[in-house]
Amino acid sequence: MSSKKYTHLFFDLDRTLWDFETNARSAFQDIFKKHDLHYYFNDFDTFLTAYHKHNERLWMAYRQGKIKKKVLRTKRFYLTLKEFGIDSEDLAKKIGDEYIDLSPKKTALFPDAIKVLEYLKSKYQLYIITNGFNEVQFIKMENAGLSPYFRKVFTSENAGYQKPHPGIFAYCLNSVNARKTESIMVGDDPETDIQGAKNFGLDQVFFNPGRNHITEKPTFEIEQLIQLTEIF
Repeated sequence: MSSKKYTHLFFDLDRTLWDFETNARSAFQDIFKKHDLHYYFNDFDTFLTAYHKHNERLWMAYRQGKIKKKVLRTKRFYLTLKEFGIDSEDLAKKIGDEYIDLSPKKTALFPDAIKVLEYLKSKYQLYIITNGFNEVQFIKMENAGLSPYFRKVFTSENAGYQKPHPGIFAYCLNSVNARKTESIMVGDDPETDIQGAKNFGLDQVFFNPGRNHITEKPTFEIEQLIQLTEIF
């Protein structure tokens, strides 16, 4: 149990509430089938593994300000296709656009997400802080039934900073007149959510369903969202 009186709870969205891996996989399966990509890739998982490799590297470059969002959205698919002999920027752009359209319409959440938010809503002020793109994050929340639980959604695009930069945490707290001592960050990413919040001076809840080891100890650590009801 927490002995501290929190009033403002800031949640990450992807991989914390919204089940990114399950939803993304479903969207990619639709795309893989639509474009007959089995002619080029040994199987679906081969395609997905190649995509993840290029996507992670390009996301790192995007977070560092080395490439623009528009480049990221298409290039990750272009490099995936090219690796397997498909040199087509048109197809890469088409798949990139389809993914942005399809993925936020998927609605898988982590177990007990709605139950926990229902419990927390009457006791705390709830917010989202996400590095995701504006054009998909709001759609995700609406389709998955998350929107009613949050007073405000803060995106890195609107804030002008990406987690773990302290600027995004400062922007969010200032926007809702919250003090650090009464605020806490709930997220799954050890660097962007946990270390980012810690460096800014916020307490943290590390959502760690995979039981991954991290060097820095968070304020709280949970494996299931329902455990938030024991903290708050």
